[in-house]
Amino acid sequence: MTRRDDSHDTGERMGLSPLRLGFYAGLAVLSLAAGFLAAFLIKGADGGGEGIPPQTETRPALANVGKLIRRPEPQPVPDLTFKDAGGNLRHLSEWRGKVVLLNLWATWCAPCKAEMPSLDRLQAKLGSGEFTVLAISQDRTGPNKPASFFAGEGIEHLGLYNDSAAAAIAELKASGLPVSVILDRQGLEIARQLGPAEWDSPGVAAMIEGLILEAGTRG
Repeated sequence: MTRRDDSHDTGERMGLSPLRLGFYAGLAVLSLAAGFLAAFLIKGADGGGEGIPPQTETRPALANVGKLIRRPEPQPVPDLTFKDAGGNLRHLSEWRGKVVLLNLWATWCAPCKAEMPSLDRLQAKLGSGEFTVLAISQDRTGPNKPASFFAGEGIEHLGLYNDSAAAAIAELKASGLPVSVILDRQGLEIARQLGPAEWDSPGVAAMIEGLILEAGTRG
């Protein structure tokens, strides 16, 4: 006499065939595995394991001196006009007699803001009767936003200048911001940097010092 299998009997009473029972059992195993995987990833995202590491905010990368374009011969530059912090009209020609790192920037330009602290440190390090950093904001709304940015970043060594017409971009034939133009003592362009740079890094600062000496031998 053959005894009836209880599991088959239970399955038939529930309306489940052996195939369906296997299917539901498989689902249970997959669900359990998914739970373990989720717990592992969450632990890693919190920094407590070897799962996915937490993401961190990154700043725009600053280039080195490699993007600096040296002019074979000094090139004339228009006598730009802009305003100082007091609203007075100024002319680029007022800085002749010095080597000038002329920087065009704006508060809406993230790479511009990223390099501004290094320009401030460069001015603190090399600023003198021989050299100056002249940063001119191209903010069309005026000097308030640049002034607020300077205050928030602790920019203390750069003068606040604004070209609300943003005319300097066209006059210097700049393809974008930031752009930095190095002028010799006669106000002629001797080099141009496209994009941001870490201006106070040892290599770049040494290059600037070399240009100051070079310009001095011509003027």
